[in-house]
Amino acid sequence: MSIEIKKLGQAVDAEIRGVDLAKTLDDATFSQIRNTFHETGVLLFRDQHLNEEQHIAFSRRFGELEIHIAKQYLLKDYPEIVVLSNKVEDGRPLGIEDAGRFWHSDLSYLPKPSLGSLLYAHEVPPSDAGGNTPYSSMYAAYDALDDVLKKRLQNLRAVHSYEQRWQKDAQRGMTREKLDDLDRKKIPAVSHPVVRAHPVTGRLALYVNEGFTVCIEGLPENESKSLLEELFSHSAEERFTYTHKWQAGDLIMWDNACVIHSATWYDPSFTRHMHRTTIAGPGSE
Repeated sequence: MSIEIKKLGQAVDAEIRGVDLAKTLDDATFSQIRNTFHETGVLLFRDQHLNEEQHIAFSRRFGELEIHIAKQYLLKDYPEIVVLSNKVEDGRPLGIEDAGRFWHSDLSYLPKPSLGSLLYAHEVPPSDAGGNTPYSSMYAAYDALDDVLKKRLQNLRAVHSYEQRWQKDAQRGMTREKLDDLDRKKIPAVSHPVVRAHPVTGRLALYVNEGFTVCIEGLPENESKSLLEELFSHSAEERFTYTHKWQAGDLIMWDNACVIHSATWYDPSFTRHMHRTTIAGPGSE
């Protein structure tokens, strides 16, 4: 199969054209897609028409799939899919309405951080009604640091916590349902290197994010906060980013080991309904 690869951003992502993900891809085509994914960090596939089985099947070719801790938002009969949606049925949200409105890497709070995520748009607001998604290359963010700061970060580790993110969201009045005690015990805080070697490519990337990174181990609180704020601000600079304007039928996949992303506000009078699968990471540090 012949496919076309079009570069989109300055530092991250490409569009793959000429491929129908509803069909089983031959090994050579899939290998080309997988290699491009690891080279760029974000891949866009436009005008796809996927059912749940097809979405899961394509995702699973990249590795084992994660089952999200927020089980109330998993798609019925398809626990591999977490629903991001503002739809309400019988008075209950079908999915997470306000997910990820901060820069983050999906599931960085796990001992084995996620390798990738695949988000498929079923319904989205019109382009002038908001809901765009910016992505930022943590490869490029790391490469742009000066040598002094790189040396300072070399052996540091940072703590990542899902519960602290939930607590912040609750304080801001966001709509996520409360975690029960059993769920809390399943996701204790973990630490990862501040500069992490990609588990597939070996390339170095910053691995902190404002969504889930709590502090840097071994540093006084003020110093840890100041350093993290500097890294958060740096990694979100426009020169490292690509912002995607969604269309129904888009599937975007991103590499959580070297890319952060953020959801943005959209007009709630429009429907936004998406399905996401998540590829498990190959190991912990």
